[in-house]
Amino acid sequence: MTAALTARPLAPLPEVRPGDDLAALVRAANDDAPFAPGDVLVVSHKVVSKAEGALIDLRAVTPSPRAVALAAELEKEPALVEVILGQTAEIVRARRGVLICRTVHGFVCANAGVDRSNVAEGWCVTLPADADASARALRAALPGRPAVVIADSFGRAWRQGQAEVAIGCAGLETLDDQRGGTDRHGRELRATVIATADHVAGAADLVRGKTSGQPAVVVGGLGARVTAEDGPGAAVLRRAAEQDLFGA
Repeated sequence: MTAALTARPLAPLPEVRPGDDLAALVRAANDDAPFAPGDVLVVSHKVVSKAEGALIDLRAVTPSPRAVALAAELEKEPALVEVILGQTAEIVRARRGVLICRTVHGFVCANAGVDRSNVAEGWCVTLPADADASARALRAALPGRPAVVIADSFGRAWRQGQAEVAIGCAGLETLDDQRGGTDRHGRELRATVIATADHVAGAADLVRGKTSGQPAVVVGGLGARVTAEDGPGAAVLRRAAEQDLFGA
């Protein structure tokens, strides 16, 4: 069992632009030191998206009739709704000014993950096309090959506030499946599957300000939960649509 966890934000990164070498920026923020065994680097998806060029100039977007109608219903900007629809496989809910979507990646979240915060006026940023692949590539380029979690803020049904979740992951035991074990009274565990990667993402967010320019945090002390293999990534965290009791 892990004895103690640490979380330390790296030095602020400069404004990340399309084509930037994110691994080089992270290495510089960590003084080019190798990461320790058991370390997990947690990075905001936004810097990954920016480096990969997932930025859209809303002034160049022509809204479709569907986007115009939805925008009027929800009191949103038509161009922004058009971008959201382009990232959406299914609209789960659209009411009271809120648009909840199942994204083309399989996530269920507000606005299909499209965001305008911390980007220039008139622009928006989308989620990485394949955050697990992005995590694997970043891990391979870092000294000591720490595990990597790419995180984003999601709202939660029946709960106020937002919490960080892992949308990309490499080198971390993403889920801790304890089913088949027993509790202290010998009863079999039938439903206990711990979302380790989401917990790590949340821990990192506690020491990272949203406006501090510190999108990268090292969470240490994960021990054997950090694996030599990249593993299945955050894809295993997504609940299959046919198992969703509330989305329909």
